[in-house]
Amino acid sequence: MGVKIGVIGGSGLQQIDGLKEFRKEKVSTPFGEPSGEYIIGKIEGREVAFLPRHGKGHVLTPSEINYRANIYGFKKLGVESIISISAVGSMKEAIKPGELVLVSQFYDNTKKRASSFFGDGIVAHVGMADPICSALCDAIAESGRNIGINIKKADTYLCIEGPQFSTRGESAIYRKWDVDLIGMTNMPEAKLAREAEMCYATIAMVTDYDCWHDTDEVVTVEIIIKRLNSMVDSVKAVIKDIVKHIPEKRQCECSSALKNTIITSLENIPDKRKKELDLIIGKYVK
Repeated sequence: MGVKIGVIGGSGLQQIDGLKEFRKEKVSTPFGEPSGEYIIGKIEGREVAFLPRHGKGHVLTPSEINYRANIYGFKKLGVESIISISAVGSMKEAIKPGELVLVSQFYDNTKKRASSFFGDGIVAHVGMADPICSALCDAIAESGRNIGINIKKADTYLCIEGPQFSTRGESAIYRKWDVDLIGMTNMPEAKLAREAEMCYATIAMVTDYDCWHDTDEVVTVEIIIKRLNSMVDSVKAVIKDIVKHIPEKRQCECSSALKNTIITSLENIPDKRKKELDLIIGKYVK
């Protein structure tokens, strides 16, 4: 049945426990090299592809990650659903460090990342009103309940460029925007997954209160690593369980997200772009 489930590991998650019969696969893309080789194996009898987004040994900053190549690579392997694991800061008192959170919205505040597969002769406008696949999100929440791990739900994840953490002034302004979490990697990941008609959901590991909180320590790499280490086993347990709950056949709208979104007339799309994007647009552009 092929590799239908993909997991993107963030800070603190460089491998998945229980990934059996694994192999490593280097995938070429029209957009350059992905972050590294995809690690493919079976969990609970289902094939899963895993990719550490920062590369082996965490060598890529959030802005250096080739998001297009990473998502295209998953698509080329046959992946339909992506679970993104991310370290984040909390912008709300009620969301505490050490908790796992599912987000439903994003605010993209990045400045210099390629955020679409389209352009250079082909234009498409894909809907992003609801960027998270609710069916995949529900499956993750169910897995948490099944194994006794509480996964909270939140609204908006603010994605900043980084790699620096926020200033106190920035953090205060972000609080006024009423966002729930702050991170550096889920955009344009979610946008590209939608363009590639893949289900996408985030499991956020809350490591800190950014720098707005009066009583919490100012965020440092040391604090983040310490708190990530305390949460990573829970995340691995959820991933191991969730593969049983992701349906073999998708019923959500993610699988047809690109339908009727390409507005360039077919005869005007350059042959080179048709070939490069065939994996993504092939069922709509002949």
